[in-house]
Amino acid sequence: MTAAVTATARIHARPDGRGGTALPVLDGEGPLAPRRTRGAAGEASVVLVGAMSGPLGGDRLRVETEVAEGARLRVGSAAATLALPGRRKDEARYDVRLTVADGGELRWLPEQLISAGGSDLYVTTRADLAARARLVLREEQVLGRTGEEPGRLTSRLTVRIAGRCVLDQELSCGPGAPGGWDGPAVLAGHRAVGQIVVVRPEFSPHPPAARVCPAGAAVLPLAGPAVLLTAVAPDALRLRRALDEALAALG
Repeated sequence: MTAAVTATARIHARPDGRGGTALPVLDGEGPLAPRRTRGAAGEASVVLVGAMSGPLGGDRLRVETEVAEGARLRVGSAAATLALPGRRKDEARYDVRLTVADGGELRWLPEQLISAGGSDLYVTTRADLAARARLVLREEQVLGRTGEEPGRLTSRLTVRIAGRCVLDQELSCGPGAPGGWDGPAVLAGHRAVGQIVVVRPEFSPHPPAARVCPAGAAVLPLAGPAVLLTAVAPDALRLRRALDEALAALG
């Protein structure tokens, strides 16, 4: 039986003293290969490149990102992440840990996660922010490839600001998930689901109002200087359009 993969990628962003952002730590193992790319003025940009297939059954993948005071970092991915069954029947894990200091800014914008038939993946994302940190965090999941039933996918997202939890939610879909995940109260037959968390200090006195955008994304203010944008859609393209429209409307 093929051995499972255990790998960690680390990204640390610091001010470079010249108005830009340096990356004193940028390394990865196995299928996690972070690469620096050209960024906007004052911002460091990193792309996660999948060096191997996965995550496969039994794999343990982890990404750790730290943004120091005054640093600005944007992280994306070169392509969608495809969860596959592999030869092992064990659950795969993909853990993301994000830390942003006061005055730091992180834009975490990976491409979609696709849950292929027969796969079993548990994803956790935890963001720990200082009181005056800034964050844009996007998550998008697609259940199954074209004409394919999805695998089992569980995704948990936790956001803490100044030590206070403002969001802690979990969604489980696919075979073996709790009943109702595909019903009218959750996905209602859609196969793409996503969310964006936006944290801005200026939201504290004047949070955005709860509403539904024309493309279908819902805007929900959180108990802190943060807002949650959520959407479901028939496919990844329409999901991205709905989330992008809601994000643009925040200004």
